[in-house]
Order: sequence, then structure tokens, then C-alpha cells
Amino acid sequence: MRAGTAARMRGWAGPAVLSFGFRPFFLLGGLWAAGAMAVWIAMLSGDLTTPTRFDPVAWHAHEFLFGYLGAVIGGFLLTAVPNWTGRLPVTGWGLGGLVLLWLAGRVGVATSELIGPLAAGILDLAFPVCLAAVLLHEVVVGRTWRNLPVLALLAVFATANGLFHVEGTVGAGVRLGLATALMMIAFVGGRIVPSFTRNWLVKRGLDAPPSSPMQGFDKVTLAFTGAALLLWVAWPDRAPTGAALIVAGGVQVLRLARWQGHRTRGEPLVWVLHAGYAFLPLGALVMGAAILAPDRVAPAAAQHLWMAGAIGLMTLAVMTRATLGHTGRTLHAGPATVAIYLAVIGATFVRLWAGLWPAAAPVLHAASGTLWTAAFLGFAMTYGPMLLLPRR
Repeated sequence: MRAGTAARMRGWAGPAVLSFGFRPFFLLGGLWAAGAMAVWIAMLSGDLTTPTRFDPVAWHAHEFLFGYLGAVIGGFLLTAVPNWTGRLPVTGWGLGGLVLLWLAGRVGVATSELIGPLAAGILDLAFPVCLAAVLLHEVVVGRTWRNLPVLALLAVFATANGLFHVEGTVGAGVRLGLATALMMIAFVGGRIVPSFTRNWLVKRGLDAPPSSPMQGFDKVTLAFTGAALLLWVAWPDRAPTGAALIVAGGVQVLRLARWQGHRTRGEPLVWVLHAGYAFLPLGALVMGAAILAPDRVAPAAAQHLWMAGAIGLMTLAVMTRATLGHTGRTLHAGPATVAIYLAVIGATFVRLWAGLWPAAAPVLHAASGTLWTAAFLGFAMTYGPMLLLPRR
């Protein structure tokens, strides 16, 4: 560790929210997930207009995928990379600068009609590019080369955001960003879900599956999932793509079953990781079915199993667990946290139901949005004080 970095961390006497990357980005991400949903509903109803060049659906997709998820990825990686590299975290005004870049991106997209597409794109891409540069430096100096695939996925995620700004609508950029996010879940989830499950079982004196590095089956599953998602990005409505997604969903179900999540019912902080990951194969299976039989299942509804289910629930699972652990709390989910998890699960299935029952879609969309907003406002209210105040 560099002496200058250690001195900066020891000497930081500013707000606690800037003492670790998860603090500002998890809080802002949670608030934005709720706020952006409320803004989108108002935009759809015609009660609100914003000077953005994107239509409401495109703005909604972008701000969830690249806005909210971008913040959570930033908070997670700025917290995880120091553990991976053995180096001290980015803290203080350097962290504050990254937060300001993320906020500038939200303003840039919201005012893109006024400032122009080029300025909006530059403002929006500044955060992921600078984040990737900071993390790459840490990985290279720490010589933890096995973490480079995560940074490669971050680079692809930023590229997808740039493609969205070029297209100006929901297209290949959004699909590439979503596919990259799903691969992040598959890659990082393959580390943390079985690890946390084994730790929980061992602490309770229960037989646990043997701890082992990523095995051949996992690597084949990741490779096949990546290939199927690339087909979906390039040819989202072709029959071979639908078939590949169904097979990928099947092998991901087998991968998840090997982690023995059914034995963790006693701790929501653990079972929610399995539940969040389960939406990845479920989304692949339903998306594959939607491609092969679009008259029965709406692809947009299937896509929300990934967006709201896999991304929404998995990020909440990570944010709640990391916040409790890094602020000195007991790793246990109380009633409020369980209610947050259930609200997101409910929002996801209600949104899927809207795609299967078009006649009731307006009411179901409103119900899904309400559950989603309640979940993330609940996160901000429950975990906000932990994120803002010093560690116990």
C-alpha cells in the first residue's frame, strides 16, 4: 500500500458518506431507482415533461440500466476491489469527484434536448470511463490479474451506454448493456452466492458443499450463457436465439441448484442471493419462449424478469448485505429488509403478468411501479442512516 493513500485515508475528517465507495453510490442508487420510476410514471401520464431528447420508454430503460445500475456497480467495485487487491479504497474528495460525475450524467441525459446529444453523451460517459480507469490502476498495481474480466465487462457496459447515445432509442445498446449486466451477475454471483451459502451453513454446524474454485461446468455455463446473450443482442427475434436462450437458462438452473439455496431459508440475506440469481435463468427461459412464440408472451415482459428481477433483486441483496457488514451491523435481515425483498419480487411478477394479460396492463403497470418505488424508498429509509453515519 502506498503511504500517500494510507495517509489520505487516516486523515479524512469529512462526511462519513465519502469514507467508502458503497456509501454514496448505494444511497444515491436507491433514491434514483425510486425517483426515476416516479418521474417515468408522470412522463407516461403526461403530467411531466422534461427537456430530454429520449422518449419516455428509452429514458426509463437508460436511467435504470446505466443510471441506477451504474451507481450500484460503482459502489460495489469501489468496495470489492480493495479486498481483491489488498490496497486501500478510494476515499474523500476523490470519491466525491466520482459521485459528481455520476450526478452530471443524470443531469446530462435529462437535459439532452437543451445541451445537445454530444454534450449529453460526454457527461453521461465520464463516470463509467473514469471509474474504469481508477479500478484498472488498482488491479494493475495490486497485480490481481484474475479480476480483469470484471473490468472488461465494465468496459463493455460503458461501450453499450455510448451505443445507446448514438442510437437514441431502445435498441442494441440497451440489449448489450443488459447482457453485460447479466454476465456480471453470472460471473460475480458464481463467486459470492456459493461462498456466502457455505459460510452460513458452516457457522450453523451444517454439512456444506465443498469449497472449490470455479469448475469446468461453471466455465462452460458462463461461455454458453455469454454466447446466447450475444445472439440476443445481435438477432433478438430469431428462432436460433430463442433456442439458445432456453438451453442457457437450463444450464444456469443446474448451476444454481448445485449451490443448495433451499437450505438457507433461515436467513433472508442468503436466500435472497439465490432468489435474485434465479431470475437470470428464468428470464432466459421466458425470453426464449417469447422469441419462439411472440403471440403468447411479450418480449418486453420477459425482459423485465432480467431488469427488475435479476438486476433489481440481486443489487438489493448485495447492497443490504454490504451495508450491514461494512457498517458494523449483524449480518441478519430484519422485517423491513424482508419487506423490501418481497416488494421487488412482487413488482417483477406483476410486470410479467401485465405482459400476459394486456387488458389489465395499465393497472398492473401502476401496481408494479408502486411496489418497486416502495421497495427502494424502503431501502433508502432503512439503510440511509447506516450509509450516512460513521461505522459502529
